[in-house]
Amino acid sequence: MQPLPAITPVPSALPRPRPRRFRPVLRWALTLAVVGAGLGAAPAAHAVGAGLGAAPAAHAASPYQRGPAPTVTSIEATRGAFAIAQSTVTASSVTGFGGGTVYYPTSTAEGTFGAVAISPGYTAAQSSVAWLGPRLASQGFVVITIDTLSRYDQPGSRGTQLLAALDYLTNTSSVRTRIDRNRLAVMGHSMGGGGSLSAANTRPQLQAAIPLTGWHTVKSWSGVRVPTLVIGAENDSVAPVTSHSEPFYTSLPSTLDKAYLELNNASHSAPTSSNVTVAKYSISWLKRFVDDDTRYEQFLCPASQPSTTIQEYRNTCPHS
Repeated sequence: MQPLPAITPVPSALPRPRPRRFRPVLRWALTLAVVGAGLGAAPAAHAVGAGLGAAPAAHAASPYQRGPAPTVTSIEATRGAFAIAQSTVTASSVTGFGGGTVYYPTSTAEGTFGAVAISPGYTAAQSSVAWLGPRLASQGFVVITIDTLSRYDQPGSRGTQLLAALDYLTNTSSVRTRIDRNRLAVMGHSMGGGGSLSAANTRPQLQAAIPLTGWHTVKSWSGVRVPTLVIGAENDSVAPVTSHSEPFYTSLPSTLDKAYLELNNASHSAPTSSNVTVAKYSISWLKRFVDDDTRYEQFLCPASQPSTTIQEYRNTCPHS
């Protein structure tokens, strides 16, 4: 548990404009119309596990889908379908953040990948979020877990450093040609989670944000235009959900694609070690909004019911 204190861009292989995800009410009808007109193919229906929602009947396949059709087993597994490698980024070789570790799929046969930067919390090193690196990369993302310039950096600074890490990945890193710079996301734990909200507020071009038991003195995020999954913990005494995760979620625009997941009987440090619930919802959120992969909609909509692992789940389905 953490104590409470007070790129010259590389063009994507598939460049695209990305409008903000305020949910147009006609999207589902339009998608069905496109499919019916023969302009897209709807993926087959997938089996859904207990407590998880059913996927919409038809969607045009996204050109950014990576990997096989998902199942409950595949998103709960410790590793996905992609073989991965990793490389160390020294603090002395970069500016704007404190170095880190890059995890990435070794094959680019399916095209470029979205990228995710992840920050630790107050006084913590990247080791506290390191488990997410290979977990997400093996599902088809380039991931950097960062060290911050100081272990005492506040959320706003951590947000700036997350963006600096993404800029490094897409501009100068050795994996830059593997990344679609239009498909980027941020995550973080505790003050790093607060930093992910700050980063999303600063850079609306991001495709997803996931604060993990986030901590921030700012409670209102009505200006955020990035699809955001807020993950809180029922027994968090460092960043209680009543004064952090819940206000973060409710302050986000009602028209935004957003969700609130509260971990049942969990503490502030729950996201700092391997956690199946954190992983499968994070993977599904990143796949859905970074990759536009509607095959993962089944794991997000409709809202999951309370269970031994989930205290509460809220969302704004259907997603745009």
